[in-house]
Amino acid sequence: MGGPKFQTGLRLMSGNEAIAEAALYAGCRFFAGYPITPSTEIAEVLSKRLPQVGGYFLQMEDEIASIAAVLGASLAGGKTMTASSGPGISLKQENLGYGCIAEIPCVVVNVQRGGPSTGVPTKAMQGDVMQARWGTHGDHPIITLYPDGVEEAFWETIRAFNLAERFRTPVILLSDEIIGHMRERMFLPKPGTVSIYNRRKPRRIPEKYYPYKGGTQDVPTMAPVGEGYRFHVTGLFHDRTGFPTNDPSVIDTEMRRLLRKIDRAYNEIVKWEEMFMDDAEEIIVAYGGTARSARAAVRRLRARDRKVGMFRLKTIWPFPTRALAKIARRPHVKMMLVPEMNAGQLIHEVLLAVNGRCAVEGLQRLDTEMITPRQLMRALREA
Repeated sequence: MGGPKFQTGLRLMSGNEAIAEAALYAGCRFFAGYPITPSTEIAEVLSKRLPQVGGYFLQMEDEIASIAAVLGASLAGGKTMTASSGPGISLKQENLGYGCIAEIPCVVVNVQRGGPSTGVPTKAMQGDVMQARWGTHGDHPIITLYPDGVEEAFWETIRAFNLAERFRTPVILLSDEIIGHMRERMFLPKPGTVSIYNRRKPRRIPEKYYPYKGGTQDVPTMAPVGEGYRFHVTGLFHDRTGFPTNDPSVIDTEMRRLLRKIDRAYNEIVKWEEMFMDDAEEIIVAYGGTARSARAAVRRLRARDRKVGMFRLKTIWPFPTRALAKIARRPHVKMMLVPEMNAGQLIHEVLLAVNGRCAVEGLQRLDTEMITPRQLMRALREA
């Protein structure tokens, strides 16, 4: 790593460009994808940059093949990523579920646009936050991160790779057209100065290796295909050897381990930002592109001596239920406002967390335009 292969220093970048560069810093050496607005720039950048660092770029025939290739390359030992938008993410869901049950680390980027179906390709919405949690069928763990700008897109992409490798799981990085196409300056660090996590490989000899034996942290070690370890990978329920099973007790044990490995790491995974929260009576709970307007609205209202704060989600899933519940218990908190560029999705999680301790109001915008600071200020005034 180093030299002209990696950009360093102060740069003017878009969110999509920052995600692509961050993937390289994190050690990603394989990308498979299919062009789709508004995520296409990620593929365009990596089609040029990956060969420069000894990596591989494949434009696949469709979205289904893209995530299949990513899972296969990960099993072979590579750090892998794919990127798409709503319609393409819908097509990836079956293989995303395969990655969850087979515990294959990878990063899936969703630069959200208007929907459903093909919707509005060139405009932003936030309609995929529930899809990120429950898009593939069955009970499954998932980690979903959501930055609010270009610099954070860089760092959260690296964190997505670290979490995928740490917990042997697909990680979804949510973005939106606002973040993907905005341009901001940011400082790119020197390669080698960024903390990178690499998956744990087995120390046992191949004859004594169990690919799904969780150990004390419930996360199995992972042997790359082609290094002498022979094991079975399937989307069926399986035992610790990887071979299918119909034994209810084994299925229950393995499913609980699969879910537990994420649940027990809640404090390591879940991140958020608090702004002016010490004395806040009204709180805006925001995420992604909408959080930028929320930050501006809070500052304007604070200048008018109104006790408003912001709770911004960096991790969407697992949802920061405990943190919001704790805040709702503060005696001075009167209400929470949840602005979303959808018909109201995460507001239901906020309601569950608050559990009636304070009022919860929603502000939904469905016309593919940003929620503005003025709209937020008006919503608080009317509430």
